[in-house]
Amino acid sequence: MTHPAVSDVPVATDDHARLEARRTLDHLWSAGKSFLGSEMAILGGAMSWVSERHLVSAISNAGGFGVIACGAMEPARLAEEIDATQALTSRPFGVNLITMHPRLDALVDVCLERNVGHIVLAGGVPSGATIRKIRDGGARVIGFAPALGLGKRLVKLGCEALVIEGSEAGGHVGPVSLTVLAQEILPYLKSVPVFVAGGLGRGDAVLSYLELGASGAQLGTRFAASAESIAHPQFKAAFVRANARDAITSVQLDDRFPVIPVRGLANAASRAFMAHQADTLRQFQDGALSREDAQLSIEHFWAGALRRAVIDGDVEHGSVMAGQSVGMVRSIEPVAAILHDLVEQAVDALIQREERTAR
Repeated sequence: MTHPAVSDVPVATDDHARLEARRTLDHLWSAGKSFLGSEMAILGGAMSWVSERHLVSAISNAGGFGVIACGAMEPARLAEEIDATQALTSRPFGVNLITMHPRLDALVDVCLERNVGHIVLAGGVPSGATIRKIRDGGARVIGFAPALGLGKRLVKLGCEALVIEGSEAGGHVGPVSLTVLAQEILPYLKSVPVFVAGGLGRGDAVLSYLELGASGAQLGTRFAASAESIAHPQFKAAFVRANARDAITSVQLDDRFPVIPVRGLANAASRAFMAHQADTLRQFQDGALSREDAQLSIEHFWAGALRRAVIDGDVEHGSVMAGQSVGMVRSIEPVAAILHDLVEQAVDALIQREERTAR
């Protein structure tokens, strides 16, 4: 008995439309996929205490690109995390290093010794020497660009891809929204792949930035509340309950005492931080605290607060870092389901556009 060739088998109109839309999507983010070596040009945002071996490997195994958050890890601890991640996935993943880490060079060595293919440099402008060391060691470098000028500078220094992250993101954020950053940067920086981040929770939104010239996207908040995330159930439940307006940035009361903006869910801790700043300012004005001691008191308020929320589940007195896309987290889903939905939403948007055009 003979079977018809695949090309001879009739394809349902809906299936054909989906196939064509998926081809269009694959073309739009082809540069990002090629750079990352993944099936989808979607990176997992590096979140301290959350982006560890389980979540990172789950994202990579599902076709995305997981990224370990090194944070304050020492080299030996990072080596352990990379080894554990490699035991859980054979697919590409990256490591996010903070440029201000006092042992940055040693952390780079750990990544290179373990053949990590991509290193993300965050938390400051990396030096040309660090970028050259990474590239000479065989890894690829991704930088963060909060403005067009810095993006061009990073490319000149040797960064091979960039992430532009809007203020809608969770954790430490800049002052400009992704909508504005995309218009400022994407039309004028085309020499390297640029990944968009901040407030992204749906595939049709990702598609809109791909059509503006982005090569892919980075998401954090949705993955933080995924089934594979090691975050405490209370932490994830807070995400499910929250709306976009609940994810606010930390407030600075006095210009003399800078506060780095951090976006997280409003809770007892965020209210206590305001009271702590006010009390510290009073002590400074009364002469009970020096300016240096007052600044340290404000900076130290949040010490250990992220771990209290993520690991211990204290979502009232810990720091529940979340982006404004938290309002789109409606249930705890597996990473594979989240990625599948993102792709299907993008495909649906492409099909609907074609249908509108054909009318």
